[in-house]
Amino acid sequence: MKIIHISDIHLTVPGEEMGGLDPHVRFNQALRHVAEHHPDAARIVITGDLAHWGERAAYEALKTAISGLNIPVRLMIGNHDDRAQFRAVFGDHPIDPHGFVNHAETVGETRFIYLDSVGERTHAGHFCSARRAWLAAELESCARARIFLHHNPMPLGLPAEDKIALIAEHRAPLHALIRQHAAKIDYIHFGHVHAPVHGVFAGVPFASVPSTGNQSLPDMNESEFLQGAPMAPAYFVICTEGKDTTIHQIPFAWDGPITRTGTGWEDWAKPTVAAE
Repeated sequence: MKIIHISDIHLTVPGEEMGGLDPHVRFNQALRHVAEHHPDAARIVITGDLAHWGERAAYEALKTAISGLNIPVRLMIGNHDDRAQFRAVFGDHPIDPHGFVNHAETVGETRFIYLDSVGERTHAGHFCSARRAWLAAELESCARARIFLHHNPMPLGLPAEDKIALIAEHRAPLHALIRQHAAKIDYIHFGHVHAPVHGVFAGVPFASVPSTGNQSLPDMNESEFLQGAPMAPAYFVICTEGKDTTIHQIPFAWDGPITRTGTGWEDWAKPTVAAE
């Protein structure tokens, strides 16, 4: 199975920039690249920060952008999103009994679980007891799962970034829940960090995907300020085979030179230069 993971698209009111870039251009470029190169993908999963300022016009632009795709799209919200505005535009989007944008589906033999990790007026992640109870029920009822959310549910060793990770009081019980079901969870996928970070949390491997907009600069010493730059964007292609997972980072906006080299031994031999 092939899954496209996109995150942190930060759409604005069309025509407005975000961080010196037009996020709509970048996002639509990513979608065109996916449609051209990965039409066989089972899902496009977008893990939050759909809108930069949570504005209705941004969600309406998103709805238009994904409406013509042949690949099913699954949406989550992030800390820059407004849950009410999102639901106003995507009125038929599934929610849990408490109104959180938690939803799940079975794809092949795997339960894809999409989480709402948004708190009120904070950039840090929240996953309260009501949401944990919903997740626990999903995990208890399935044989295999793959989890997607916006916030990193663990600290990453980046002091400034870790201030807006999942808050500690929600992290510990989620860690316990994930560890309890680790044998059936293939992977945890998230965004928020605007950079590729890989590791293991509660016995489950995880990966964060770069943004389609600006990227973050990891700094293991900076404790106050998040640092970013208009570096090359990317999305992930997640390839699964049973419980095995391979993740490819796709630099979809690269428009520079590309070299083509064969795979034979002589194709990599040092060129000979005639002696003068």
